[in-house]
Amino acid sequence: MNQDNTWRRTVNERAAAVTITVDGRPLRARTGETVATAMLAHGAAFDRDRTGARRAPLCNMGTCFECAATVDGRPLTRTCLVPAREDMAVQTQGRL
Repeated sequence: MNQDNTWRRTVNERAAAVTITVDGRPLRARTGETVATAMLAHGAAFDRDRTGARRAPLCNMGTCFECAATVDGRPLTRTCLVPAREDMAVQTQGRL
């Protein structure tokens, strides 16, 4: 076993809890987690396609725009790139 501290565990403690609002529904998140992560953890739909099927993030790194929503009044915000913070307002309807 390597004892020179080259390999070490990352911190397992979770950050402080915050509340964000998604389509009028409060969701708990952790400071530093992305909005998309909080939404996925709670099963929130990101939007619906033209057939009514639920959408969700595809790449989770800001490329695909599947997680885009209106965040604090800013449309087409990629939620996978935005850290959650207290009192954020997210709206998923009407993106398409």
